[in-house]
Amino acid sequence: MNTKPKILNRKIHSQSRLFTIEKIDLQFSNGQLHQYERIRAPGAGAVLIIPVIDEEHVIMIREYSVGTERYELVFPKGKIDDNEDILQAANRECMEEIGYRANKLTPLGQMTIAPGYLGFITHIILAEDLQAEKRQGDEPEELQQVICNINKIDEIINNENLSEARSIAALYQVRDILKTRSGE
Repeated sequence: MNTKPKILNRKIHSQSRLFTIEKIDLQFSNGQLHQYERIRAPGAGAVLIIPVIDEEHVIMIREYSVGTERYELVFPKGKIDDNEDILQAANRECMEEIGYRANKLTPLGQMTIAPGYLGFITHIILAEDLQAEKRQGDEPEELQQVICNINKIDEIINNENLSEARSIAALYQVRDILKTRSGE
């Protein structure tokens, strides 16, 4: 097992309202020195919610993503606010983005994207026993709900507007959970 590098220096390079870019000087166990930059997100990270309607269907949304400059098919997601735990954040985002409150929330684990330079954790939450309850969110436009049949995962994955890795991984997670429950 490798020994973690020693952090020799950490300095803020630049900062925006969403991200902090840090320069970090490391010394590896073999003596090598290296400087890295990483993007550190504020707060406790984010939640990605998999809203389950029944044993075959989940709710995804179409949301404009400025990074790809197009509408993407994704699961509801959002940052964890101050003084919120992950389940509270998941239920709030569910109500804001799809208009449902979940009576049953189950954490499925955590995911990162580009951990070599992006220090951001997303908590994956299974949301079940949905009940209509809409709250005002921070989206600039109404989000379109898309009901997806989890048994047609190949069709969902091949959608040209689905490129977000966390949503793709979550689709496989929920498919396996629902198949196990149904005894397949």
